[in-house]
Amino acid sequence: MEQPLVTVNGASWDLVGVAPPATALDWLRSIGLTGAKEGCAEGECGACSVLLARPGIEAPTEWTAVNACLVPAAALAGQEVVTAEGLGEPDALHPVQRELAVRGGSQCGYCTPGFVCSMAAEYYRPGRCESGVFDHHALSGNLCRCTGYRPIVEAAEALGAPAAGDHLSFRTTAPPPEVTPVRVPGFARPATLAEALDLLGEPGAVPLAGATDLGVEANLRASRPGLLVAIDHLTELRTLEVTADSVEIGAALSLTEIERRLAGAVPLLDEVFPQFASRLIRNGATIGGNLGTASPIGDLPPALLALDASVVLVSAAGERVVPLVEYFTGYRETVLRPGELIASVRVPLPLAPLTAFHKIAKRRFDDISSVAVAFAIEIVDGVVARAAIGLGGIAATPIRATEAEQLLVGHPWTGATVVEAGAWLAASGTPIDDHRASADFRRAMMENALFKLYTETVAS
Repeated sequence: MEQPLVTVNGASWDLVGVAPPATALDWLRSIGLTGAKEGCAEGECGACSVLLARPGIEAPTEWTAVNACLVPAAALAGQEVVTAEGLGEPDALHPVQRELAVRGGSQCGYCTPGFVCSMAAEYYRPGRCESGVFDHHALSGNLCRCTGYRPIVEAAEALGAPAAGDHLSFRTTAPPPEVTPVRVPGFARPATLAEALDLLGEPGAVPLAGATDLGVEANLRASRPGLLVAIDHLTELRTLEVTADSVEIGAALSLTEIERRLAGAVPLLDEVFPQFASRLIRNGATIGGNLGTASPIGDLPPALLALDASVVLVSAAGERVVPLVEYFTGYRETVLRPGELIASVRVPLPLAPLTAFHKIAKRRFDDISSVAVAFAIEIVDGVVARAAIGLGGIAATPIRATEAEQLLVGHPWTGATVVEAGAWLAASGTPIDDHRASADFRRAMMENALFKLYTETVAS
């Protein structure tokens, strides 16, 4: 394999000897690029944000902001990175830096380089200038303790179009970096899916996509897998196909890519995405990774359960399809066999017309849910023809509320029916008291979620 090289702010650097657990943030700071900071080490504060050149949707290449504290440094091999230092100089500030400075968007400055990179990703987003809208969610993963957000938002909204000749804007018109195979101690990026499956057969090998979960485990819990096998670039895992019968979503697509490529084709998922962590996390997190961790508080599983989704699993022995309702077997346990990968998630069509996702958390955005409830309901002539309810945060695994579903199907969509089904919904799972919520609160939120959905349909 070729010597691992990475382009940082236009200069080429070698990554020889750089291996896990070193993160991209560790390595960038070690070469003197200390603008990016470590604040939380779990992808919540955004102080470590940097830009990566990635395959685009509306342009050949798009600048994507990611949390450098989570990405293994070895994964930068063959990539193009821009840090806050690479955007401008003290006597020639980048427009993002200039607007933050003149509008008072920085005080202590610790978080500023991260804001700069996240804001720059949105600045260069294809279509932003045409729409005239700066998406505030682009900054949702960046925290500031002293400035306050008003001047930061004002700086973002004051940005115009990139100037003619802006080299980072011009870079988006060229193909993205070519992904090349890499093998260093503790990290491998195979060239093909077959090679990845072979590597995953090695003792201690685990798949790596966005690193938004594995990175946290490494930083905060000192997790040290024997081998990280990068799969996020594999073509077979990056497909998205809509047919007459189903929507099939590749497991290695980031949530941002899925949201943009689906373009509203699955309304229930459109309700989930804005509430799923932050844009920085969604730029890395994948649908396969979210299911692979098997967390009982993940946001996607309840929605996918309500959509009656299945997972397509692949191994050297072949492919099999497992209904998601049968996929989770225990706390962070699944039917996945050694050497097996989630290849895609399959959502059957047609979709139920009435869908909703209720996430109850202490913060509106960028927080872990205390309870997540997803609904997919079809009502024909005032009678519930089908109902699926996915629940998260109230059992050892994400579950379907089958008893409540049965009380709805075949019955009129009325307040009386909803109240009775809501009582059964509140009895679902095994809610516990913890630091996020009490068991009684969780039961009340589940019951109220169904009644809230009903009142919204009556009001409309």
